[in-house]
Amino acid sequence: MAPVERMHADAHCKVIQLMTRLLTRLSAVFMGARLPVVTALVLGLSACASLESPPAPSIDNAEALARSGDSAGAARVYQALADDNAEPAHSSYLLRAAAAWLRAGLADAAEHDLAAVSTSLPPAEALQRSFLEAEVALDRGQGSSAYALLANLAEPTTAPEAIRYLTLRERAAFASGRPVDGVRAEVQRERWLPTSAARLESRSALLRELRDAHAHGAKLQSEPVKDPVVKGWLEAGSIATSASNNPGASTPELQAWRGRYPSHPAAEVIRSEPAPPPLSAPIVEPLREPAQQIALLLPITGPLAGAANSVRDGFMTAYERIPETGRPAIRVYDTAAMSVSDAIAKATADGAEFIVGPLTREELILAADYRAPRPPMLALNFLPADHTPPANFYEFALSPEDEARQVARKLLADGARRGIALAPAGDWGERVLNAFTEEFQAGGGLIIAHAELDPAKTDYSASITEVLRLTESKSRHARLENLLGTTLAFEPRRRADVDFIFAASQPAMARLLRPQLRFHYASDIPTYSTSDAYDPNPTANQDIDGLLFPEMPWMLGDGPLAQSVREEAKDGGAGTPPRRGRLFAFGFDAYNLVAALRGGGAIQIEGLTGVLTLGSDGRVRRELDWARIKDGQAELTAAAN
Repeated sequence: MAPVERMHADAHCKVIQLMTRLLTRLSAVFMGARLPVVTALVLGLSACASLESPPAPSIDNAEALARSGDSAGAARVYQALADDNAEPAHSSYLLRAAAAWLRAGLADAAEHDLAAVSTSLPPAEALQRSFLEAEVALDRGQGSSAYALLANLAEPTTAPEAIRYLTLRERAAFASGRPVDGVRAEVQRERWLPTSAARLESRSALLRELRDAHAHGAKLQSEPVKDPVVKGWLEAGSIATSASNNPGASTPELQAWRGRYPSHPAAEVIRSEPAPPPLSAPIVEPLREPAQQIALLLPITGPLAGAANSVRDGFMTAYERIPETGRPAIRVYDTAAMSVSDAIAKATADGAEFIVGPLTREELILAADYRAPRPPMLALNFLPADHTPPANFYEFALSPEDEARQVARKLLADGARRGIALAPAGDWGERVLNAFTEEFQAGGGLIIAHAELDPAKTDYSASITEVLRLTESKSRHARLENLLGTTLAFEPRRRADVDFIFAASQPAMARLLRPQLRFHYASDIPTYSTSDAYDPNPTANQDIDGLLFPEMPWMLGDGPLAQSVREEAKDGGAGTPPRRGRLFAFGFDAYNLVAALRGGGAIQIEGLTGVLTLGSDGRVRRELDWARIKDGQAELTAAAN
């Protein structure tokens, strides 16, 4: 319970306690009238006790909450233990509380408890405090501060502490633009890891860090490096980035790297030949060369022309990045002017070796039902759940349901277990809400309340007060005033068992909903949505500060790929610079997926729409970046809070 809420609850209970004692003393005078009134007050006092008396604080209770995933609850118990104890136990419990707050994603609360920790600590606890301070800095994107703090510490001499120290040092190095130091920290950490599986996982994570750093413009060899292990890692990071952006193009470079570093630890995690994907449907026979002709099926006239042309522009921008001697022929078939079946038949007869499209879900169903011979297809949407895709049929979509599932996975990973879900009434909101709820509950989470919001309205107070139980708080206040016959100072108390709010919405609703949540005492509850809530207009997001959502790198990232594509799109006059929409990026990635699918094998592409991988069901998965609205602007954040 928040301090203000606790203060008002305590005040109300004290009033009841005083009235009960007073009436008891006057029992001789008011014997007949006293009993029902005192009974009511005693019942009210019991309610106060049940409301305000949590289980006795103990380490066992805190650890049980932590094991159940309620890190915030564990932190509160540790705080209570700290309040009940003097030094040195007071500071020891505060350190535990700060660690639990960080697991819950609440860096501000962690920093508050760390500030109250004694400056005179035993060496082990002083080291723990330094680690926690570094984690707070990293959570806030202050990589240089975290790095400076850790640089002043000596490497510990025991395995758990050394592993934690070097893990944090690696994170801080990459967060502050020091990839060489990040590699050195990982190499040092491997000496402490107990199993080959742990070392393999550590190396895979390092390669991802290097690839991400290089993709965002970091110079992996900005200083001379003599250590062959470190130097090999830096080169491997550059090669991995090239392989992600241009599937198949980096094979000679990778083979040369293997020749220079035949026994390098990165050899276990960087691919030379991709492995076949575990598809249930027959896979494309790997040709190891680009298609000579690609058919693009889009409704380029009619009501969907704007969306289709954006996809086409992105597709052609990726196509034009290929050297002219290696470009396939591209033929566009207008599915607004002919049926999908006719378009597939004509593309096949014209010699297409790969078909990209169609775009709408209705067209996809028709394409999946097409039974005549045809080349492989990359559909630009997802089939409904009750439709089984045919052979050589891949699906790629900008799916809000997939984003909702990613939000659910992020919350579960961060320890959130109880939340509220809000979504607009209608098909879109129902699909997004169902996807989120299904993923969250499958991971052990619980949606404790949900509501559908009418998109035609602008006031959602009734739904918000209901899911936050503010109506119950107001009712209790009214009953207490009636009982006492007086006016009491009152601030409504929302429910205190909420880890987050998932508020699926479009931009217009988000701009209305977020301020209303703040007004109704929910400003401290982390609020999440899908990228649909974000409007890329730089002046459109002032009212949704604090909102967290997954977003494609194209909309937020400043990596070299996004920058170069924007420049090419601007120079070529393909659209309005400097930032085109999501469908443009969708088309761009669709072209690169064709090259990867034609090559056969596992797929992992650092695309404009996310990190793309191919699932066993033939669907392309997108892993997105995380963003937060701060001062009206979207900014990348590694944390979910």
